[in-house]
Amino acid sequence: MTVRTFAEVLDLHFSRIQFTPDLMPSDITGTNVLEEDASGARRFRFQEGPIFANLVLADEINRATPKTQSALLEAMQEHAVTVGNDTHALPKPFFVLATQNPIDLEGTYPLPEAQLDRFMFKLLVPSPSPEELVRILETTTTPATISVEKVADADTINQMRMLSLDVPVAPHVLSYVSELVLRTHPDNPAAPASVKRYVRFGSSPRGAQALVLGAKLKALLEGRYNVAVEDINEIAAWALRHRIILNYEGESENISTESIVRDIVESLVASLTRI
Repeated sequence: MTVRTFAEVLDLHFSRIQFTPDLMPSDITGTNVLEEDASGARRFRFQEGPIFANLVLADEINRATPKTQSALLEAMQEHAVTVGNDTHALPKPFFVLATQNPIDLEGTYPLPEAQLDRFMFKLLVPSPSPEELVRILETTTTPATISVEKVADADTINQMRMLSLDVPVAPHVLSYVSELVLRTHPDNPAAPASVKRYVRFGSSPRGAQALVLGAKLKALLEGRYNVAVEDINEIAAWALRHRIILNYEGESENISTESIVRDIVESLVASLTRI
């Protein structure tokens, strides 16, 4: 409902894909179908799958096999789908939002690290507060309907995206992001003790890109046309929590990647303060 409402407010084409163990890659991307025209000639026509939308919801994404999950890799990185020898461009803008079932273990599969890396942010949705739960009951157990007002469209979103790319970032902020991401790797001498002990793999360069792009958007939302180090620190957990892979010791001791990110930020801030 949340993602569908986003699509309605932004006047975007919405598509929902229910991930299940028997879902095939072609069920997502589409496939070539054989057609016969009026003259009897046969030819192949590409039939688009549900991935061809502006806003795609991959619901319970960890219920599908890694083979099927990998069908999203090209779409999320290149904004295109290749079937056979033909590459088909996806509509602009293109976003993938996914939900992950955090409770059930049976019938679920771990998401490949390469796919996790394609997601800009990973957000945790806590249980609703008493007030929020009352509001949910008021809006879902009565015959009243809720309507939303469109505030933008696809062209506006594309223009906003280009505007966000123009937000300047000072060299010292870029250096801060670089050092922050490098400290997620256990072989970095400057990494905190928790990283060296519990982390198997650190963030890729996409994590640094997510930090910078997310900080640019945060600055614009707050009416600023410059990125501060504080912006980076506030979104660090969103951008890095799914890009830090724990080792066996970290998993067995239930170490959270949020605590790892917090240790990295604190160590980096402390080193800058000493300087």
